[in-house]
Amino acid sequence: MPTLEASIENAMANDRTATEESRVPKAQRRHKIMVVDDDAALREALNIRLRAHNYEVVNACDGYSALALAQKEHPGLILLDLGLPACDGMTVLKYLRQFRGLESIPVVVLSARDPQTSEQPTLNAGAVAYFQKPADNDELMGVIRVCLEASGTAGRLPS
Repeated sequence: MPTLEASIENAMANDRTATEESRVPKAQRRHKIMVVDDDAALREALNIRLRAHNYEVVNACDGYSALALAQKEHPGLILLDLGLPACDGMTVLKYLRQFRGLESIPVVVLSARDPQTSEQPTLNAGAVAYFQKPADNDELMGVIRVCLEASGTAGRLPS
């Protein structure tokens, strides 16, 4: 059975092609956000909220898919659950911080885990914010907006 590291490397090696940023003017672009959660209903609820704020959304339901999709899509921000099958959210976060081109993507963690034990280690690992589920919509959207504005044009798509 392959190791966790080998499985992640294989998933990411399937598509190492970086996408070039479009030449469309900044004001005419939308940000791409990746939602990583194994709960389909929560993914759909987040998709509805994000699209209502004019964000493009891509989805992953486990850690391996999240790493491969991040490499392929280069989102402007990642919403990451910690309790994922196959490869947990902390491992995904650590790998994101190690791979060239992915290390600067802001990661906002949404987790059902107790923030008393999970929040600080998650922030220390490189997340920009931690929300316990269910997250307050206005607060979450505010953090997303601030993170995307701070990161400039990363993860933008033509409108």
